[in-house]
Amino acid sequence: MTQTIIFDPLIPMIALIALACLAAAFVGLSAWRQLAGWWLRALAAIAILCALGNPSVLEEDRASLSDIVIALIDESASQSIADRPAQSEAALANLRAAIANRDNTELREIRVPDGEGDTGTELMTALSAALSEEPQARIAGIVAITDGRLHDIDRAPSLPTPLHTILTGNDTDWDRRLIVSNAPAFAILGETVTLTLRIEDQGAAPEIGAIVPLSIAVDGDAPMTFQVPVGQDIELPLDLPHGGMNVVQFETPAQPTELTDRNNAAVVQINGVRDRLRVLLVSGEPHPGERTWRNLLKSDAGVDLVHFTILRPPEKQDGVPVDELSLIAFPTRELFLEKINDFDLIIFDRYRRRGILPTEYLDNIRNYVAEGGAVLVSSGPEYGGAESIYRSPLGEILPGAPTARVFEEGYTPQVTDIGDRHPVTAGLEEFAPRTNDDTPGWGRWFRLVDIVVPDTAQTVMSGLGGRPLLTLDRIGEGRVALIASDQSWLWDRGFEGGGPQLELLRRLAHWMMKEPDLEEEALFAEARGQTMRIIRRTLNETADDVTITHPDGTQTVLRLKQTAPGRFETLWTAPDIGLYRLAEGEFEAVTALGPAAPREFEQTIATGDVIRPAVDATRGGILRISDGDFAVRTVREGRPAAGRGWIAITPRGAFQTADIRINPILPAWAFLLMAALLSIAAWLREGRKMG
Repeated sequence: MTQTIIFDPLIPMIALIALACLAAAFVGLSAWRQLAGWWLRALAAIAILCALGNPSVLEEDRASLSDIVIALIDESASQSIADRPAQSEAALANLRAAIANRDNTELREIRVPDGEGDTGTELMTALSAALSEEPQARIAGIVAITDGRLHDIDRAPSLPTPLHTILTGNDTDWDRRLIVSNAPAFAILGETVTLTLRIEDQGAAPEIGAIVPLSIAVDGDAPMTFQVPVGQDIELPLDLPHGGMNVVQFETPAQPTELTDRNNAAVVQINGVRDRLRVLLVSGEPHPGERTWRNLLKSDAGVDLVHFTILRPPEKQDGVPVDELSLIAFPTRELFLEKINDFDLIIFDRYRRRGILPTEYLDNIRNYVAEGGAVLVSSGPEYGGAESIYRSPLGEILPGAPTARVFEEGYTPQVTDIGDRHPVTAGLEEFAPRTNDDTPGWGRWFRLVDIVVPDTAQTVMSGLGGRPLLTLDRIGEGRVALIASDQSWLWDRGFEGGGPQLELLRRLAHWMMKEPDLEEEALFAEARGQTMRIIRRTLNETADDVTITHPDGTQTVLRLKQTAPGRFETLWTAPDIGLYRLAEGEFEAVTALGPAAPREFEQTIATGDVIRPAVDATRGGILRISDGDFAVRTVREGRPAAGRGWIAITPRGAFQTADIRINPILPAWAFLLMAALLSIAAWLREGRKMG
């Protein structure tokens, strides 16, 4: 129990002060006039002021409160490498034992995992939260068990007590990491992108040579290996192989003695976009669908169209001098020999052999396809005749041989079973509802060239009597497509409600341009946060299980569920950020959740340099676990709180008041009685002296 004298005035304090000043003035006047009882008058004034001031005795029953020591245990990803988990537990056990041997002291353990996303170690954020939950007057010490690689030192709070750091790791630790900088999110196909790579060693790296292997793989293909120097920036020119997302993986082999291989790989995802789609459209003769083709291609600002229509074939002899014809000569040599590789797509619209394109030019077009080009043939009645383009070197690559039969009757184009699974035609029925006879609700066509489709090609749309209408095939590195009718323009004109001509031809063109989004056989993943949607597209009716290889080398096998014809999916939440490899049969893909090397693995060598400003500000200390056990001492506030092999806490002496009692020293009437007696005594003394 403690006792304290307090004042609880019966009148406002300002009034009490005024009375005290007035009393002092009267007493001073009495003393100045040399009245014999002036000091008795002073005591009487004091008695009156005490009566009004109400002096009391405050009695408190106090319960002593324990001191609190906060232990921050760093459990971020970088603390999981090498022997750091065991070191952390050993340091925590040392601290627990030291605190348990101290009277009236408690230990609060705060475990700090990785921050949300890729924010790294948020040790100071966790400390601020812990301090907000505890009385500041009871905090006697703070101990952080960490590798020192925190990423929120700028959020360090004002600390009421010493902060100490117990470092994991060893003096012999070293690590190698791969860094890729200035990687763009988008790049134009055909233009070189320059990436900057750097392989650097951290810590006590051994002398194992200045040249190390670096492997580069694109979209999970077989890697290419190069020898590169350590510690130097490397400029890497890169040409994207295709449009859409290009996943480029860089990796250098892990060394047996380095801390971790999590930062030995990097993934760059670059979306390849075409600057312009260069299309050559050759119309064999004027017809109602020619303008539709031209309008369709010109409506896309990303298409550069070169269009030639053969208005006057060579066999036409009408006697008009050539210099009087307002026609442009067909630059066959320039287009089909010299600049053929400048075009992404060549379209033959109702073209027939008339000697305009010699056999060697058509043979060059065949080679152009085999080397990666694309040819689309929109055929009319001429395709089934003697002048058919099929009866040329192109016949070796076209996905349909004419039988010479041409049907002239109405039919509704249908998507075939394999077309339901092919991305060019999958879901086209969504653009028009199904009719009562289960045919798509779009307009009819009235011409179909009968063809025989080779085994290597796919028929994705059918016409009259189930005969092939749209066929696709791959030739070498290139692709070909054949529309066995010239009446797709009826859909564009809205005949009988029209049809999805624009969507169909857009998909067809992008498939021929090898856009990944329209590949019929593909394995890829769409990531959102820690969840990835794994998608397998195939023309088969089933898909095998997908094997996922984690960043740490462990594997997970997932079964896919069919969500649409030819499309199999599953959702999977990854346990960690990093680089994941997907494999299903011969198909492989890579995807990255967050960076391939998370922020936790950018710097892995344990150090106290980052946290030192906060430690020094509180006169704390930084010790290494590898140096052995440490002791916990007691120091007064403001004194150095750490030394060689020891750290200190500052006892706070906090208490809790259990009961409070206030008792007046004397009742007010007693003070007033004393004041009256003193006043009478002063009067009597002064009266005798005067008498």
